[in-house]
Amino acid sequence: MLRALFLRALMELYIWKCFNLDVNPVQIQGRCQFLSVMSGKFHLISKLGRIEKSIDAHCGAVLAGRWNYEGTALVTVGEDGQVKIWSKSGMLRSTLAQQGRPVYSVAWGPDSGKVLYTSGKQLIIKPLQPNAKVLQWKAHDGLILKTDWNSVNDLILSAGEDCKYKVWDSYGRLLYSSQPHEYPITSVAWAVDGELFAVGSFRTLRLCDKTGWSYTLEKPNTGSIYNIAWSIDGTQLAGACGNGHVIFAHVVDQRWEWKNFEITLIKRRTMEVHNVINDAVDLLEFRDRVIKASLNYGHLVVSTSLQCYVFSVKNWNTPLIFDLKEGTVSLILQAERHFLLVDGAGLYLYSYEGRLISSPKYPGMRTDILSAQTVSLSNDTLAVKDKADEKVIYIFEALSGKPLGDGKPLAHKTEIVEIALDQKGLTSERKIAFIDKNRDLYITSVKRFGKEQKIVKIGTMVQTLAWNDTSNILCGIQDTRFTVWYYPNTVYVDKDLLPKTLYENETSEFSKNPQIVRFIGNLITIRRADGSLIHLNISPYPAILHEYVSSSKWEDAVRLCRFAKDQTMWTCLAAMAVANKEMATAEIAYASIGKIDKVQYINSIKDLPSKESRMAQMLLFSGNSQEAETLLLQTGLIYQAIQVNINLYNWDRALELAVKHKTHVDTVLAYRQKFLEDFGRKETNKRFLQYAEGLEVDWNKIKAKIQMEIAKERERAAASPAVRASVTVQQ
Repeated sequence: MLRALFLRALMELYIWKCFNLDVNPVQIQGRCQFLSVMSGKFHLISKLGRIEKSIDAHCGAVLAGRWNYEGTALVTVGEDGQVKIWSKSGMLRSTLAQQGRPVYSVAWGPDSGKVLYTSGKQLIIKPLQPNAKVLQWKAHDGLILKTDWNSVNDLILSAGEDCKYKVWDSYGRLLYSSQPHEYPITSVAWAVDGELFAVGSFRTLRLCDKTGWSYTLEKPNTGSIYNIAWSIDGTQLAGACGNGHVIFAHVVDQRWEWKNFEITLIKRRTMEVHNVINDAVDLLEFRDRVIKASLNYGHLVVSTSLQCYVFSVKNWNTPLIFDLKEGTVSLILQAERHFLLVDGAGLYLYSYEGRLISSPKYPGMRTDILSAQTVSLSNDTLAVKDKADEKVIYIFEALSGKPLGDGKPLAHKTEIVEIALDQKGLTSERKIAFIDKNRDLYITSVKRFGKEQKIVKIGTMVQTLAWNDTSNILCGIQDTRFTVWYYPNTVYVDKDLLPKTLYENETSEFSKNPQIVRFIGNLITIRRADGSLIHLNISPYPAILHEYVSSSKWEDAVRLCRFAKDQTMWTCLAAMAVANKEMATAEIAYASIGKIDKVQYINSIKDLPSKESRMAQMLLFSGNSQEAETLLLQTGLIYQAIQVNINLYNWDRALELAVKHKTHVDTVLAYRQKFLEDFGRKETNKRFLQYAEGLEVDWNKIKAKIQMEIAKERERAAASPAVRASVTVQQ
């Protein structure tokens, strides 16, 4: 009986979204562009309701059909077990699959290159390319009735006669399984932005988070809900019911929090602002229904169907209002100085005064699939993950909208899942952290130094991450541990120190698949898999240390570390001092953590005659040998550049520099000869053999030349008005 009723679902509705379901049943009056019927035909219908074409598609009923995301192809499935691909004009392109049982539901993959369909208790993902690998797995204990695949989050929904709905990733791994319901689940559907989905059953309509847990449950007296469709703006949904009615529901009771403010969407056009400090309550009324909102950095940004409102938390009475170009905003991101609106037409950066700053573009841009995990914004930089090539991140200057640097995007060796920009500091020091498909966490500078960007791994099995809003502290959930990287830049300064700059805590209380919601001040909010929120506090001292260092208050930073008496703080200070070439502070910090060898090295650096040599040695200390050599060559310290390569045993490069600048060739050959003698080996390098012919090594002459070079450097440093004992130049 259930299957017979299911086959009578006549149409796919493309209407509208809900949080707290206020349902309203009405008789079916709508029209659609695709209509499946019991006779095995499907009809193409115009917007005016006229049947343009009828196509014989299947033997038996057409059970489901979907347009792809570009609107260029249609997939249909039926009682005959066939999966067919059609052109938009109704011409058969291919029969993708044929099996001996009815196919009840079908969905396109995010790139329209794969099709997901049901086969009894199995789910099958089949690529359109011939001979491509097919993914198939048992998803339910009963017949699967409905499935959906979201293009933004790449997650799959399934529902069946076992009375459960489930969430899967695109590799067939189970992320969430509901408890058995009283009746079979007859419909599931993703909201367009992938943040919510709806579930329909007999006299049941449920709204769920993307991770699976339920926001709300309604019990409309409408029989089974056979199909659900969302509006394109994600504020409403419609359901086709077994009693011949259509129910509509709206999203309300959404909530946003920032510091002491809590904002709730109590009606479609009304928000309530609650200040928890003084219990003050303000009502915000809007002309049109609210589509998206964001609360951060002291501002509330609200988009309706036609306008954008910008409120300051200091004044809720006089918002700044401007009209929207496209209307349907799918994403709002905020930084301290400006915010980003994403709609169907493009990316738009606005100041909090409502002035359009820039509108970045990149090849093959698709804004409909962008989310908070694939777009990140800071005061000076915008980063967007490319959907066409998921190993690539486009990075733009916020003020101009132009690609940063030479215009080449950041490329990684593996597909990238999530990206995040740090929020503080100079543009030249801006860092981006990202998680790849293997769940490894990497960090790199958005600005190139040298030929290539140095991408460094700082974590493994990382599920979620977030940067602090006021300092460059990164937190994430890594395997079974909650981890805070107090100073992630340590990996570029002294990677041996990185493990000692971390705070770690076991995450057994977080259950499976927790997500970091926000990281404001020293408070971190984490949502568990059951939807409950957990608040964690970390030490406030690292953030204060970041503030002192950014203001070059090194004495205050040392005083803070002595007060805190924490080895993690001293380790962070050591890395910060090296990064900022503050050698006196670095010496104190390294001594406090017992790194005597590094204290001695820093002391030797302090005795160097010129500022350039000290800076080069600090770069070497951080492992940046290429940058150190470049600095020495640019300042005319040729011998010092050669000596750097000799000390690193880069013999070929040392000889190349000596020959190119016609100096100290004999010095290189002498050190090379001594190196080989120490290890009891003979020269085999042809270049060294060539230059060694007829050249006698005289160590007295070489030492005299070296002393002369050092004397020259001292004279040059003495003549420079910028000479200082402590170098505090920013990297």
